[in-house]
Amino acid sequence: MKTPTTTTLPLMLKSLCLPTFAREYAIVAAQAAREGLSHEAYLLALATQEAGERAARRVERLILDAKLPRDKSLEVFDLTRLPPKVRTTVATLRDGTFLDQATNVLVFGNPGTGKTHLVCGLGLELVRKRRPVLFAPTFQIVQRLLAAKRDLRLAAELKRLDRFEALILDDFGYVQQSREEMEVLFTLLAERYERRSVVITSNLVFSQWDQIFKAPMTTAAAVDRVVHHAVILELSIPSYRAEVAKARSQGTADGRRARETNVNDDRTGGAQTAP
Repeated sequence: MKTPTTTTLPLMLKSLCLPTFAREYAIVAAQAAREGLSHEAYLLALATQEAGERAARRVERLILDAKLPRDKSLEVFDLTRLPPKVRTTVATLRDGTFLDQATNVLVFGNPGTGKTHLVCGLGLELVRKRRPVLFAPTFQIVQRLLAAKRDLRLAAELKRLDRFEALILDDFGYVQQSREEMEVLFTLLAERYERRSVVITSNLVFSQWDQIFKAPMTTAAAVDRVVHHAVILELSIPSYRAEVAKARSQGTADGRRARETNVNDDRTGGAQTAP
């Protein structure tokens, strides 16, 4: 039988943006009555559920906004492949406190060393701590800024990116930049300097950044801003993809030799020649 309470209260709770209260209040009330809980304990139980589900929904929204690949987490990243010093640094970065000082994270290494997977995993850790993150290949961000500049809304686009505490720029310098592209990229770095963090992966060391920014003075200014407050991770390790390919090739060769041996044994009846 419906009462004013059962019809009106859920509507009021939903209007107050308390969906978990609206869904659970009757169940928790029955439990509170059975256990003799006080009114305060009853409200605390409901508020705890509401806060927990609200936090989970926020993390889910942040993951969607971050554009992070969910299969590239630190849980499935082989941290033992990293140099010990890098492994220790990664462990300290996972708590996200570097974002409070707008510290940058720069990851260098040859192709296939796991740079992208590592920063994506770090990004997921930050999102789980409810820190807004955006992941994108550098060329996508550059094209986004170029389009905004042409439409006379570059300042608005930079402000939109500013809501992300960490901006992950993957494959920095992988594609050669035109002068116009270089200018918007430099503007982005200058805008975030000492205010917001950037996380960069690159196979170009600093001495090669003139390939990105062209002019020596612009290159020096960009490097100076990025490095001033930065943690640098050098992945001086073999290519993971090359190792997998080598292991796969070795396994195929071993399998082929095993099959050839079986065929030979079948032909000789398994007999071996005495020495």
